[in-house]
Amino acid sequence: MSGHGNRRKRSLLIGINYTGSQHELHGCHQDIENVADFLSYRGYRPEDQVVLRDDRPGMQMPTGQNIIRAMDWLVSEPGTCNFLHYSGHGGQVEDPTGRHPTGLLDTIVPVDYEETGQISSDFLHKHLISNLPPNSTLFVILDCCHSGSALELPYVYKSDDDGNISMLDNLKEGVKLFAEGADILSGPFSAYKLAEAKDLYAGATNFFRSWQHRNDPEGLGGSDYQGDYAGERKTVTMFSGCRDDQTSADANIGGRASGAMTWAFLESMRKGAGESYMATLQETRFSLRSSRYDQVPQLSVGWEIDLNQPLIM
Repeated sequence: MSGHGNRRKRSLLIGINYTGSQHELHGCHQDIENVADFLSYRGYRPEDQVVLRDDRPGMQMPTGQNIIRAMDWLVSEPGTCNFLHYSGHGGQVEDPTGRHPTGLLDTIVPVDYEETGQISSDFLHKHLISNLPPNSTLFVILDCCHSGSALELPYVYKSDDDGNISMLDNLKEGVKLFAEGADILSGPFSAYKLAEAKDLYAGATNFFRSWQHRNDPEGLGGSDYQGDYAGERKTVTMFSGCRDDQTSADANIGGRASGAMTWAFLESMRKGAGESYMATLQETRFSLRSSRYDQVPQLSVGWEIDLNQPLIM
């Protein structure tokens, strides 16, 4: 893994406040300004950076078409070190293939989603991971709801409150989540319970799908590229909140609107946690918990990783 620091660096920063809509957020533009400052200290140059935000016109507006075009640009050049930050809404849509147990896919939400739709996890994986040149790297931060499996990466790690980190057993975790969802629905009905159960079922779907990718190398149970996810072995890292709610995604830190996940990650970097994946995940979890945010940060990677190695960024 040596030599990554000498590569050309590219970055794509996407911040969507959905200004003037009933789904308006407030901290997403500030998030990408904070991240841009952070990247400038790590050798990322403005001329190799694309910024999409919904207070800018034309090609810089984060429409679905512009987001996809920018993502394709980001991973188009071999031998590069690439960084993607997304701050905005995350959602879920019905799976058109009908292959997933709950029929749901995680998404990111472009500013024009009502006209063009949301961008699904399968689509994101195909454009960002499958199209990433084998000798390039990609580092991703997703600060949005339902972001845990948004890139469909095969290896997933979490930290508990005591700092213990484990790789999730996707089969057992999926069974557990399905059981929890069913248990919620067994009591008196309410809209809140239905929403909570749907979230648990969606989480179970993601775990089962990830487990299938790792155990179905021929792709017999998935789409043309799904079965190859674990076999791709791309150098991809994603930090995200796991099934966070809207309040966590759009927080108020120090009197300024900011994404809680983005803030916590940058705090961990400021404290030197970038010395290792383990320290970054632990410190990000600690920052969120100490500020009383319930979301659980998650590390997803494209290959089985030594958590004690420095971040490839």
